[in-house]
Order: sequence, then C-alpha cells, then structure tokens
Amino acid sequence: MSNIILDKIIGSHSQRELKRIQPLVSRIESLHDAMGALSDEELAGKTVEFRKRLADGETLDDLLPEAYAAVREGAKRALGMEPFRVQLIGGIILHQGRIAEMKTGEGKTLVATLPCYLNALEGKGVHVVTVNDYLAKRDSEWMGQVYRFMRLTVGVVLNSMTSDERREAYKCDITYITNNELGFDYLRDNMAIYKEQLVLRDLNYAIIDEVDSILIDEARTPLIISGQSGKSTKIYEACDILAKQMTRGEDQGEYSKMDAIMGIEQEETGDFIVNEKDKLVNLTAQGVDKVEKFFHLENLADPDNIEIQHCMELALRANSLMQRDHDYIVKDDQVLIVDEFTGRVMPGRRYSDGLHQAIEAKEHVKVKQESKTLATITFQNFFNKYAKKAGMTGTALTEAREFEEIYGMDVVEIPTNKPVIRVDHQDAVYKTKKEKLHAVVEEVKACHEKGQPILVGTITIEASEELSALLKKEGIQHNVLNAKFHELEAQIVAQAGQHGAVTIATNMAGRGTDIKLDEEARAAGGLFIVGTERHEARRIDNQLRGRSGRQGDPGESRFYISLEDDLMRLFGSERMIGIFNALGIPEGQEIHHKALTKAIESAQKKIEINNFGIRKNLLDYDQVMNEQREIIYKERRRVLNGDSMRETIYKMITDITESAVETSLGEDSDPAGWDLKELNELLLPVIPIQPVTLDRIAEKTRKGVQQQLKEEAVKLYEAKEAEFPEAEAIRELERVVLLRVVDEKWMNHIDDMDQLRQGIGVQAYAQRDPLVEYKIAGYDMFNEMSSNIQEETIRVLMHVRVEQKVEREQVAKVTGTNKDDSEPRQPVKRMQKKIYPNDPCPCGSGKKYKNCHGKGIV
Repeated sequence: MSNIILDKIIGSHSQRELKRIQPLVSRIESLHDAMGALSDEELAGKTVEFRKRLADGETLDDLLPEAYAAVREGAKRALGMEPFRVQLIGGIILHQGRIAEMKTGEGKTLVATLPCYLNALEGKGVHVVTVNDYLAKRDSEWMGQVYRFMRLTVGVVLNSMTSDERREAYKCDITYITNNELGFDYLRDNMAIYKEQLVLRDLNYAIIDEVDSILIDEARTPLIISGQSGKSTKIYEACDILAKQMTRGEDQGEYSKMDAIMGIEQEETGDFIVNEKDKLVNLTAQGVDKVEKFFHLENLADPDNIEIQHCMELALRANSLMQRDHDYIVKDDQVLIVDEFTGRVMPGRRYSDGLHQAIEAKEHVKVKQESKTLATITFQNFFNKYAKKAGMTGTALTEAREFEEIYGMDVVEIPTNKPVIRVDHQDAVYKTKKEKLHAVVEEVKACHEKGQPILVGTITIEASEELSALLKKEGIQHNVLNAKFHELEAQIVAQAGQHGAVTIATNMAGRGTDIKLDEEARAAGGLFIVGTERHEARRIDNQLRGRSGRQGDPGESRFYISLEDDLMRLFGSERMIGIFNALGIPEGQEIHHKALTKAIESAQKKIEINNFGIRKNLLDYDQVMNEQREIIYKERRRVLNGDSMRETIYKMITDITESAVETSLGEDSDPAGWDLKELNELLLPVIPIQPVTLDRIAEKTRKGVQQQLKEEAVKLYEAKEAEFPEAEAIRELERVVLLRVVDEKWMNHIDDMDQLRQGIGVQAYAQRDPLVEYKIAGYDMFNEMSSNIQEETIRVLMHVRVEQKVEREQVAKVTGTNKDDSEPRQPVKRMQKKIYPNDPCPCGSGKKYKNCHGKGIV
C-alpha cells in the first residue's frame, strides 16, 4: 500500500474518531458552570465521591464527563490554566488507550492531567513516562499542583533515588518516571530475593510522553542489566592491530536477481567490503587468508574459531563504520555513546556484543571487560505488559502502522487550537556540503540582520561544532547545544525565540520545552527553523519544523541539503545524482527540481521501512525469550510472595524419577535388557534412595519400576521434612533453594540464548529460516534448563542438614546496565539459622561453607 493512500486512510480515521467523541466533549463543557460554582473544598471532595461511585459499580467511562470537568476546573484554580476543547479531545483519546498526535505547543503536559486524574481514581497507580529526569521532575512539580489540589498523591522517580524512595513514589496515585528507570526497576524487581525489595506495583496504566521517541527510536536497543564476564580483552587489541593493516575493497553495487540469473559474478577487491547502508562488514577471500596467517589458523570457518571471526568483524566495523564525534566521543579515557536521535552523550551506556570493546581498542583507551547479561527485556515487550497504555507526541502518523502492529495502539490526529501559519519552504539543494554550509551561514546572517530568531538543527555534534566555527568567523553571537545538560538545554531552548537569538542545536535537544516568541521576534517573522541535513526519519524533521509556529505564531522553516549528505549518498537514486553531477552546475548554485524532493522523501521512506524491519526482527526474537521470561518470573514471584512450594517440589521428585526410568529402561519390556547401572547413575546422585536392583523390584514392568521408585523418593523426602522441628523451616528452605537455582540457571540460559542468537544467522546459508531455527533451539534449551533446575533443586534439598542457615542470596553481582549509570539497588539482608565454617555450603557446591563463602561463624 502506498504511503499516500495510507496517509489518506489515517486522516479519514482521525476525522471519524473526532466526530464520534464530539458529544462527549460537549457534555464535559456543559458541566463548566456547575463545577465553577463549587468551593475549593467541594471541588476537591469530588475525588472521594468519584471513588465511592467506582466502588458502587460505576465505570471510569461513566465518570469521565464529570471527572474531566472537575479536574479542568482544578487546573484553572491551581495553575491558572484551563484545558481548551481540543485538549479535552486529546484527554479522551489518551483514556481510551490510544495515541494523540498533538502539534508542538498545544499543551500535551496539561492534557495528561485529565486521563491521569480519572484513571488514578481506581487506586491502582498511573505512570507518566517521559524521556529524561529533568522533564519527569519538572512535570511532577508543575502538574502535581493540580493533583494535590484534587487530593491525589504524586511521586517522581529519578536516577539517583534509593529503593525505599522509589517504592514510596510508586505507591502514589500518579508517578512521573523515565522509560529507562521504569524498565530497569521491572528487571531489578525480578532479580529481588525478598518481597520487601520490590518497588513496583502492578503495571496498570501508562501515559507515554514523546511516545515515538520511546516506543520507536529507543525500541531498537533492549534494556540489559549486566554482570562481569570472565572473558579476556586481549583479543580485541589483537584484532584491532590486524584491522588497521587491512585494505578496504571497492564498494559493490546492488546484486540483482537478474545478475544471478545471468550468472554475473561480482569481483571482490581488498581484504574486506563495507556495506554502509546495512552497516555490515564482510571479509573477502584475501582477507580470510590474512586472518588465518595472523592468528596461525588452518581454517577460520572452523566452529572453534567463531570468537576470532566475531571479534575480527567487530574490529573492522569499529574502524570502518563507527565514527568518532558522530557515533561516540572519547572523554576521560572512556568511549561515550552519542544517541543518534537526540545527539545526547549517554554516560554509562555501552554497545553490546563486544562492539564497545572493539571501539575502545581502536581508540587506545582501556578495554573494559565484556559483560554478561543477567536480565534483559525490549521496550516493546515491557510496555505491552501494561493493562492499558496511551501515548502523546507531535509526530506519530508516519509510524502509525508500527504502533498498530506492535503495540495495538491507533493514532488519532488532534486539531490545533489555532491554525498553523508557519511557512515551510521547499528544500534548498546544493551539489557539495561546502556550498550548503555557506548557504546556511548566509541565511543566518540575513535573519540575524532583521532581528528574526533562528534555530539551526544539526544531526551530529560534529556538524554543530563545524557550523559554530563558521558563524564565529562571521562574528555572529550564538548558543550551541550539544545536549549534555537537560536542564541547561531547556533554559537555552526556551530563550531561542527572543529577538535576534541564534541557536545551534542537535535536532532533539530541549525536546519538551516550548519556544515562546517576544513581540519583536513575532514582528520580524517569528522563529526561522533551518535544518542542515535531512534525518533518516521524517518524524525527526517534522519535530524540528514543529518548534516554530506554535499556537498560531508566525514562523518559517527550510532544510538545506547537499548531494554529499549521507542520506543522498547511501539511499538516493545513483542515476539521478549522476545526472546532476553531469550537468556541470556552477559552484554555489541552488538546484531546483521536483525529482530531488521526491528522491529525498523516497530515501527516508526506504530507511523507515528498513528500521521498522530491524525493530520487528528484534521483537520476533525477543518474543521467544518473553514467553520463557513470563514462566520464570511467575515462578519467582510465587517464591517471593511466600507461597508454599511443597506441591512443586513433590512434582519435581516424581518427574525426575519418571524421566530417569524412561531414559535408562527405554521401551524394553524384558527386565533382562534393562540398564539398571545407568538408572542408578542418573537417579542416586539426585535422590539418594537404595540402589536399584532386580531383586528389590516388586512389579517387573517399566510402570511398576516408576511407581515403586516414586513412592520411595517421596517417602525419603517426607523423612527429610520430619527432621525439621517446624514445617515453615523446610518451606522457607524450599523457597531459598529454588530461588537460587532458578536464578543461576536462568542467567546462564539468557547468556546461552544470546550466543545462540549471534550464531543463528548462518542457518540462512542452509536455506533455513534463522528465526524458526532459533525458536526450535530456544525451546529445547529452555526444556533442558527446566530439567536442570529440577535436578539441582532436589539434589540440594535431599542432601540438606537441619542445622544449616537458611538465607537467600543474590547469585550474581550486578555491575551496571546498558542504558544508565545508576547504582544497583542494595539487597535486603535477612539472617535466620546458624551455620558453621566446616558445614557443607547450602548452595550445593560440595565445598565447606568457609571455603565457598568465606564468612565464618554468623
């Protein structure tokens, strides 16, 4: 389906939905005078009344008109701000669990108070999710005045907070939080070893601000909590030395189906070939020879050499595709990632899969040890756990299909309160980057001379610094935002609409902050937006444009593009660019052609489709893990809730016994053919019953053996239970052992699945679907892990002694996360029974306690 047809469908869908809710909006507005006549006390008392009516059987939808009218009046009294009709429409869309697309400056922050108030009446908690700590804190304090006036509690969760502070914030009716903090709290809760450590309540209702940024842009990277891996870092340095000695081959054109049919072979040159479009690097036959000689290998393709293959590919990617001051910066002997969408430096975040180590080796800074994944989840799977979720942004329509397919949320375009009168000029296209930058500087000079404020949006930090240097030469005073400090950046962006202001900013810097014009700026034509390059996603361009022309203000926008820009170079039509190059256009002349504008839009659509494919693929793979994660987390939660695990343990005992009998006795009905030696080897180390011999088997059938051994195993465990003076002591022991074993096996399983995922691509060479193969192998690995959990749990419980201490412990130390640099939450300590240095360790390792844990007498 073409994008034009899709846009028309979405547009008509929005019109239909808006028409449908108009009567509801009119009902809210009809209550305006009645709410206005109430005293502050009576208005605030409406919250108690609404909660009682909910308890008596009314629904949130029944209460919506009155609740919205009440909180609308509350906002007027607490803030002096009364939501417009279009804002009421946005509030209804959010309550319905959909995405409201509202243009910049239309007051999305205030809109959120309407559904927040209504849904908070249930007492199950509402989460307002923002992109950074600054916005979470600002909005919780600002809008918190409305909620407190209406007698609701408001909390905010910030990166620096402790577990206790987080828990209190989540207990509030409404909690403001960033997507990263929320996701990591969920993962940490599912690594907790006591119920007291949990901070989150159930995931009830979330309103996601800047929903496209969180659910689209951020969704390409899963959340990861990691621990230390024992892997050496020397291999990265060795591979980097070789990568720097290798020669890049000529880029190869697209290999079409017709080429394959005609038997045309592409000639490889150099040691490796780079595919910049797909960000891939492949060794040539010549390159493979060099690697084999360097590492003294007979065959690089041998499975034993997979680590060298992987690290070599990473070293070539780091040297050929990852650019300093574009993808990352080097500061204080550290490699820091730059967010491709916001231009922000992200301390604490690291590339996964060894790429960060490869870049560290390339830049000759200390190569940090590779981490081991302890817990992980994608944003797609995390936010889909909410009972209801909604989103708001200025730009969602271009991704409407993805929101519908992945999240089950449709997009409704909300009309503006006042018509948008901003003038969006046609793109100015130049042959070279140098000519383009010269034109941008001339535009800035022209605007500056007449006092018109101008905001120049760049894609990278490097581009903003280059442009800043050119403006300094011209003596034009300006502010540069490299998006390092959210609070400072918000203040500078807010001033960007002042008369004569010149601001250079990465496209997303200061998002969520309104740019207000002063009267002189308005008279000079309003804010002029200059884009120095088209972004990969049309949304980001639209966001930059949307900074100007808020609430009916005047404004202008224009993008400056060169044929050398990455977007045109990689995704533009080679034939068309060749034509323009052949025309011999004089230097500095602007190129006007409809075909160019079409090519730019076409290139962006290509990338959007490609990026959607990447995110969909990530979700498809994570879906396998998600099903397994649900099973494990559900079992863990039963343990944390203090449920009795007795039935589970007895089922494990019978399952292990049945499995051992089936494996060793097979289908053979003749007892003479039974392998009792194998049966004893499988069963006795786990369940220490009397050795199995033919003499002591009463009924000599496979079913008879199973029944007899199950009864013996159950009796043995019942005897173990009787050794404990109190029943609760063994119940807690079962929970401790099960929790420890599950965590240990699950963390190893996550790592194994990660390794499987990295190598599964080779299945495509065998004409197999890698995803299908991943699902099959993942299912088998999960079953194997489940069996190992059963065996290990029962083995420890069957060999336990009464005087041992019963205490839960974290099985792995958390060293960090991939998306923040916060300290891991501290576990709660709980001592129960005594254990002495020479006692066997309850972890089942077979070592003495003093050797295993080194704690001595407690």
